[in-house]
Amino acid sequence: MADVADRAGVSRALVSIVFRNQPGARQETRERVLRVAEEIGYRPDSAARLLARGRSRTLGVMFTVHQTFHTDLIEGIYPEAERLGYDVLLSAAAEGRSEAKAVEALLGHRCEALILLGPEADPAYLDALGQRAVTVSVSRRVPRAARVDFVHSAESKGVRQAMDYLVELGHRRIVHIDGGRGPGSAERRRSYRAAMRRHGLEPESRVIPGEHTEQSGIETGRLLLAERDRGLPLPTAVLAGNDRCAMGVLMALVRGGVEVPRDMSVVGYDDSHVSHMMPIGLTTVRQDAVLMAEHAVRFAVERLEDPELRPREAVLDPKLVVRGTTGPPPREAAG
Repeated sequence: MADVADRAGVSRALVSIVFRNQPGARQETRERVLRVAEEIGYRPDSAARLLARGRSRTLGVMFTVHQTFHTDLIEGIYPEAERLGYDVLLSAAAEGRSEAKAVEALLGHRCEALILLGPEADPAYLDALGQRAVTVSVSRRVPRAARVDFVHSAESKGVRQAMDYLVELGHRRIVHIDGGRGPGSAERRRSYRAAMRRHGLEPESRVIPGEHTEQSGIETGRLLLAERDRGLPLPTAVLAGNDRCAMGVLMALVRGGVEVPRDMSVVGYDDSHVSHMMPIGLTTVRQDAVLMAEHAVRFAVERLEDPELRPREAVLDPKLVVRGTTGPPPREAAG
């Protein structure tokens, strides 16, 4: 600022007035100061100004690399944060970089609040984190006593929609690929089993251990193909833990000569952007990523403004989106 003041022939205080857009400088002076600043490449450090007032107005977002639904959530976080006057800083958990390390990096950069996308941390860690900073968990359920806000979709309702649809098509041998420790996995697993009982199909219930990854889907597809080769019947439908897992199943089935949906139907979960990018559109349960993101940002900002708010929970309705990977079961299976 001293360099700008010297080049423009004004005081540093006047330069400060211009950069803060405060009254006290003539229009001609403002234009000269801004022109000089542009010529020498000076940019006001808004972060430094905020920190000087004890605020960073920055929301830290922890996400997991390769989780496509997290990308959709981040796209919704940015515009809502900007609308409310906040910046966003991202920190990724990845192979060799734990969630805890990603979170500490955000806190080290003076983020005022944390938005955790599908955290796999245990409840005690989340509770402790909520004591340190304003924290919102997206998709990962937290204990009601924890000082953490929670945004998620109604997992049981989404699974019920998918299962009712498959049963109406005539499917009975429906398997579920579990998502392991992934967000929403426990609720989806319970809801699958409950739906099979409700439809009188409990003897056909089968949960295959897995993860929210393409590789998990590929391995499950290979397992089912190996069973077929030993003379065991293929399931007529698969409810995958998420879209990435469903894509892996599809890849393995197609390579193994199984035609989808003629021989087997496949359903995903999330309706992430990748579900639209395949030659055959994926039937999936849609979570409204934009609405979830907006709720998360608002929860964070509202708690920053009123730290005494009680922990809150937003539950959003999912919706089954039917595309090309589902159809009636093979005639012999339906018979």
